[in-house]
Amino acid sequence: MKETKSTCPYCGVGCGVIIESQGDQITGVRGDPDHPANFGRLCTKGSTLHLTATAEVTRQTRLLHPLLRDQAGMAPYRISWDSALGIATDRFARTIAEHGPDAVGFYISGQLLTEDYYVFNKLAKGLIGTNNVDTNSRLCMSSAVAGYKMTLGADAPPNCYDDVNHADCIFIVGSNTAWAHPILFRRIEDAKRARPDMKIIFCDPRRTDTAEIADLYLPLQPGTDVMLFHGLLHIMLWEGWVKPDYITAHTNGFDALKARVRECTPELVAQTCGLKREDLFTAAKWFATSASTLSLYCQGLNQSSSGTAKNAALINLHLATAQIGKPGAGPFSLTGQPNAMGGREVGGLANLLSAHRDLANPAHRAEVAALWGVPSVPEKPGKTAVEMFQAAADGEIKALWIACTNPAQSMPDQSTVRRALERAEFVVVQEAFLTTATCDYADLLLPATTWGEKTGTVTNSERRISRVRPAVAAPGGTRHDWVIAVEFARGLEARLRPGAPTLFPYDTADATAGAEAVWNEHRESTRGRDLDITGLSYPVLEQAPQQWPLPAGASTGKARLYEDGVFPTADGKARFADVAYQPLAEPRESRYPFSLTTGRLRDHWHGMSRTGTLGRLFGHVPEPTVQMHPQDMDRRKLAEGDLVHVTSKRGSIVLPVQASDEIGLSQAFIAMHWGGEYLSGCSSTGARLAGVNAITTSAYCPTSKQPELKHAAVKILKAELPWTVLGIAWLPAGEFLRSQEELRRMMAVFPYASCVPFSNNVPLQDATKQERSGILFRAASHEAPPEEILQRLENALGLAGSDTLRYADKRRGQRRSMRLVRAGEKEARLDAFLLAGDTSAEAWIKALLQDQLPAQAYGRQLLAPGAKAPVALPARGKQVCSCFNVGAYAIEKQLSTSEGTEDQRLASLQSSLKCGTNCGSCVPELKRLVRAMFPLQKVA
Repeated sequence: MKETKSTCPYCGVGCGVIIESQGDQITGVRGDPDHPANFGRLCTKGSTLHLTATAEVTRQTRLLHPLLRDQAGMAPYRISWDSALGIATDRFARTIAEHGPDAVGFYISGQLLTEDYYVFNKLAKGLIGTNNVDTNSRLCMSSAVAGYKMTLGADAPPNCYDDVNHADCIFIVGSNTAWAHPILFRRIEDAKRARPDMKIIFCDPRRTDTAEIADLYLPLQPGTDVMLFHGLLHIMLWEGWVKPDYITAHTNGFDALKARVRECTPELVAQTCGLKREDLFTAAKWFATSASTLSLYCQGLNQSSSGTAKNAALINLHLATAQIGKPGAGPFSLTGQPNAMGGREVGGLANLLSAHRDLANPAHRAEVAALWGVPSVPEKPGKTAVEMFQAAADGEIKALWIACTNPAQSMPDQSTVRRALERAEFVVVQEAFLTTATCDYADLLLPATTWGEKTGTVTNSERRISRVRPAVAAPGGTRHDWVIAVEFARGLEARLRPGAPTLFPYDTADATAGAEAVWNEHRESTRGRDLDITGLSYPVLEQAPQQWPLPAGASTGKARLYEDGVFPTADGKARFADVAYQPLAEPRESRYPFSLTTGRLRDHWHGMSRTGTLGRLFGHVPEPTVQMHPQDMDRRKLAEGDLVHVTSKRGSIVLPVQASDEIGLSQAFIAMHWGGEYLSGCSSTGARLAGVNAITTSAYCPTSKQPELKHAAVKILKAELPWTVLGIAWLPAGEFLRSQEELRRMMAVFPYASCVPFSNNVPLQDATKQERSGILFRAASHEAPPEEILQRLENALGLAGSDTLRYADKRRGQRRSMRLVRAGEKEARLDAFLLAGDTSAEAWIKALLQDQLPAQAYGRQLLAPGAKAPVALPARGKQVCSCFNVGAYAIEKQLSTSEGTEDQRLASLQSSLKCGTNCGSCVPELKRLVRAMFPLQKVA
């Protein structure tokens, strides 16, 4: 057994992990107790990382060799690396020669390492001469970047995680921290438990799990954040809670802002935001008068057509009350991806250059050109994410290189994105997973390494740089992302700069030495800058992760910025941002009366290319739904599980409706993860319906160019699709991907279809039980499909053999297929089934299969339409704890016999059922269940 210290590849918390491996196989993972981001803790996603890297998962989902597709619609075939790089070089060189450097574009990812990012940035801006290099971080962090620069002078989050232990007030806004940054939320829970008098304000249109810890919840209307922040400042001014001395000594521009917020009275703000007037005063008082106030914010502020204004207006509050530059105080943007911060550091955005330099600044361009040894860096602004795909759809960009991201799922306005991928003359996808939707559009597929195989660095939300280390060798023909970019760049150099010395003198044969050389060049670019890391090296980082800045001569990084009140601006003063409140880009109106927002699920990450390989991570939220307020459902005569059309100006999708008290009236919610790989269908015109981003808007903030993924105006109407089908099967080892691919092809046959992994949810720590994985396929249509469609479904689910029991009534469009397998001399268990035309028996037949219960006693009931279970099955309820597979019914039963305070009942629950004792991700939901049964005393 070998142990390797590395970093988790999921959210921006940047947790340290210890990877356990044997030979070329990762066998386990646990939190690194010495890493200052998590001190050994991991969330549900992090604690299952090793299960996403098993030999079986790798064999079925990984892209392991270069593949070339000769023409659209044809299956790609394997080629050599030399051929792949030669083809890529030739196509890009010809495109540049015929149409100019701006005819190509690079779309990269916040999940790349800093070294990868640096090489891609140099390749595009230094070698090719185009600024058309942008990243999916544009979709999550660019408004935070713009907000920091507008007010504080630099893209530098001034806080550290330890600030939650010093804050007297924490203002969480636009962030479901409990799910999006769970290990940081564990630290907030610890701080609240240690200091119960600390005030926590939670501000969000949805009452998510994060609200469970709040002393004050502000359910503002979508998009009204700027009005709220201006209103709070109005109250602070009226009550004398601002700090004039700090404002005079350390800021500029307050008079203009003061005039701006004069009209933002409590009455107007309460009406606009949908909040209580007295809650506004409480929030303003706690924020301004607490000894230290810390703001935590994320996509609710960033993913908006007013994203920069929202960020800046919140920072205004910190400057006006001197809540910055001291322990426990400051505006703390929580990074969405594991290395979105590292990408910003190297200038991996279309408007940035290395070390936080601005592309628009001639001096900055000259500095980078000198560092790289090129005559100049192009001054023409590059295309940002939305602009890049629009340009490709319009035919302006001819060749696209996409690395480590899945725009055919994650970008808004999918019809435009997919048109861009189809129209582009040459599309390269550099990817670890063959199963992403974008791979279907690639002309050339290049296999990259991923977590557990890579070496380099990442930077988390608190500016802490950590090493990423390989635990196993790269599988198949995969190569590191920076190596692929370097080898392509060298081939392109021979065409664009014949005879000139290479701009990429890095050792690709020795991954660690080469990555370190890239790092050292990046490090030199930061000398004298706000993020100076000239005191950092790989050997230093081998000892411990470090925060920047850490200039040469320093022994440790700086935990907090601006403690001296000096900011990185021309005069050393911060700037108040006089920003106006603007309504949503697409406000609700009579034709589209609902505000749709998107967000994360607790146990999944982005497009689920990694987490989607584990059926167990679908236990908490097993299938895609749209959530609505129960009153809205009643008014529209919608019942739980009814199928509905969710329609915006860009398209329509169909999915089941779910009642949720988290949602406000006239609002709706769909998780961001449900792309066309999991939720799809076909419209009456034959158009493919592909996931939630088929209906989101590409409207973006004019300053940050970040799209308004958090809001779209939609209408929700019941879908009349009376014929339904449900198929579930345990799949033999090696059959999952084949079955999944066939079922996903069949999704386009139906107006509604979903296809998700399925699991028996064995407790994570239970080595005595076998984890089984399968697949769940659900669809609906206006009428029964042709017989051949049902046969294809049965074949994909392993129901075509002679061991399958069948019932069919063609006149009624009904069909049942059941496969039972022997589990002993007298016992049989259900291994797969299909219910078509009548799925009313779903609950008990599904439980029979999932819990692997003896099935021989059910006999003909399995095939009889509408039959009820002859024997009562044990109730499970919704899964709450995925680590120990604990459901709501077991929790409620245990609570009914418990005594004491709610804190004591929670402790008893954890002791008896173990839920909430491993990763802790389910603790907020456990608290909510306790409070629902015993509402008199709040759980700490």
